[in-house]
This record gives sequence, C-alpha cells and structure tokens, in this order.
Amino acid sequence: MSASVAGSTSRRPWVGRVPASSLPNLVAYEDLIKPHPTHYPPRDIAETTALGLCYTSGTTGRPKGVVYTHRSTFLHSLAATSAAGNAFGPGDTILPVVPMFHANAWGIPHAGVMVGAKLVFAGRDVSPPNLIDMLQAERVTLSGGVPTVWLGVADELARRGTRLPDLRRILCGGSQPPTSLIERYWNEFGILIQQAWGMTETSPLASIAWPKQYMRDWPADQLTRTVRTQAGLPLPGIQVSIRGIDGKEVPRDGKTMGDLLVRGPWVVDAYYKGEGKEQFTDDGWFRTGDMAIASADGYFVIGDRTKDLIKSGGEWISSVDMERAIMALPEVAEAAVVAIPDDKWQERPLACIVVRPGCTLELPQVREHLQAAGFATWQLPDRIELIEAVPKTSVGKFDKKVLRARYAAR
Repeated sequence: MSASVAGSTSRRPWVGRVPASSLPNLVAYEDLIKPHPTHYPPRDIAETTALGLCYTSGTTGRPKGVVYTHRSTFLHSLAATSAAGNAFGPGDTILPVVPMFHANAWGIPHAGVMVGAKLVFAGRDVSPPNLIDMLQAERVTLSGGVPTVWLGVADELARRGTRLPDLRRILCGGSQPPTSLIERYWNEFGILIQQAWGMTETSPLASIAWPKQYMRDWPADQLTRTVRTQAGLPLPGIQVSIRGIDGKEVPRDGKTMGDLLVRGPWVVDAYYKGEGKEQFTDDGWFRTGDMAIASADGYFVIGDRTKDLIKSGGEWISSVDMERAIMALPEVAEAAVVAIPDDKWQERPLACIVVRPGCTLELPQVREHLQAAGFATWQLPDRIELIEAVPKTSVGKFDKKVLRARYAAR
C-alpha cells in the first residue's frame, strides 16, 4: 500500500491494495497478514527489554544507534500524551509527517495507540497536495513534522484558497520554525504551530512550548515572541542543565549561552555497542551538542548546534537566529547560514537563500533587513548565495555540512 489508515473504514485514493506488478515475489500486505490471527495472548516481557532501535540523523557526525526499551517507551508515551506534552487522547486523529526511522516517528504511533487515538500515515507521498487531501478527508486534529513540510503546505493552502477546519495544532520540530511561519499559520489559517524540542536520544520529546497560566490573556504576537519561538518547558521527568566552558551552570538570564545537557527516564544513557562515550557524563547527563539559553521563568531556547555556530573574530554568531530573520523576508522561501573560512576573521557567515518564484534578492537588502532585526554590522554576511534548494537529510532537516563542503573552497 502507498499508505495505511488506522481507524478508518472508508477507502481513500491513497489507501488500497498494491496494483498488479511484474516484480517477482511481490505480496500485498493484506494478503500477507490475512491467514494470521487478529488477537494474541498477552506476553510477559521484562520492561528493560529492547523495543526498538533508531539511528541519529548524522547531520554533524556518523549516525549512532539508540536503543529504546519497553519501559522508556511507555514512560515517554505517558509524558507525550499529557497536558504538559502533546496533549492528545482518544478523541484525536493524528497524522505524523515523520518517518518511523526518525525516533519512532517522534513516538507518536506508540503514544497514539496507548490512548486509543486514530492514526493516519502519509506513506511515501508527503507532497503538500496529498497531505492537504489527507488532513481534510480524515479530519486530522493534530499533526507533526519539520518546518519545511509546513512551508509547502501553507503555500498550497493559499493557492487553493482552502482551510483545514479540524486541524487545531501542528507540532513542529527537527529545527526551529521561522517566526514568520508561526505567524502565518495563526493569522491566515487559525492553526497553532507549537514548537517542540528533542532528539533521537531523548525518545524524542523533551520539551514543548506551552504558555504558562499568567500568560493566558497575552495577545498572540506577544506569545509568539516570548513563548512560541522557544524550545519550551522541559517535560516532567526531564532535567535540563546549561553549562559554560567551566562546567558550571550559566545564569538563567535569557542571554547567556551554554552547552545543553539533559537526563531523564527516557533519555539514552549509552549508544548501541558503546559508541560515543564522550557524550555521556559519569553522573548520567547526556551532552546534546546543542547550545542553549535559559530564562528565569523556566523556558529555554536552542541557540545553535555547537558545530553550526560561527566564530568570527573571536565572537560567536548564531546561524539559527540569522536564518530565522532572513526567512522573515517575503522574497525568501528557505535560508541556511553556514560558516566559511576567512583569512582575517577565521570564519564569516554565508547565507544560502532560496527565493520565491518571480522574486529577486540582493545582498544589500539582506544586510539592511538583518541590521533592522538587531544584528550588529560585524555579524552581517559579506555575501549570499542564491540556490535552488537547501540540501536536506532523509528526515527533512537542513544538511549544512553539504553547504559547508560546497562553498568552503571558494
């Protein structure tokens, strides 16, 4: 089948038997399972038994295996379905636009089955037209995927002049969603994009950007600026530590950046076959490789991946902050900022930009926009590259190592 839908008795264009094929030994899924029973006696499985194995995306290094146990998956599912997590239950229809090999599709299938929610799977065709058709036909209430997915869906919704009346929330992870994307979905479609943060090593949900009770009367634009663009609040059970180069906690002042470490009952304590031991401390903390900033009210934001920070003249520049600002330009569809070598300053930022059809963009426009957004003159890129598409990994993240390799020699 090109896709499967749980809880649906109606046939959709994307659901059905595999068409006739000349491939040898091809068996339709329904034929494969037909002779087997639909009910099985419960098994007594030790909670520490391995349930699954997923590999890290390898955006900054060699992929490493992460083993999930029955215990860690159950605890993660409890947290993910709670009001402090993704907040879904039996009355929801959920469409994860995430492959199963990417941290078990963010743990949504296990959590959805646990609470009896209806699950819809997109299959191989995750094009905006197909996704919109499924979201509408299956009356999806909650969906999740990386920002690049929702950029395309927004443009297709605008082109069709249609809406998604049942979809109330979109969980966005993998990379930080642009502020402009969050605002567009709320202002144009009445849909809340909620940022979540996690990693393959955290099963993956570790935090989510929920506003606190005293913020309930804040206007939407204020919530977007102060909450929606954050990695959020750690889930109950997850501990977060942000440390400086001296190994001590940095001030939670909303501006001091440090190395992000996490630990918890569904956070990995070792990689498969003992690889990557340097990422684990003796007292059980996992070094994420992210740089983060914490505020006094408990929120934290990802400043950048350690390997994606740009050190120019001894000072750090956040590629994530610059990308988010550039993607606020109406001419820009996507933008990725990487460091390129510089004889004088060690490194300088290079903005690789995908412009929207029919639009043009010049370096002075980008520099003027960034300066208006609060970037200092020395932080501004000296050049930009207009590209057809930002390279992406198999899970839709920007693959910056490809861009660094492409432009470093120049």
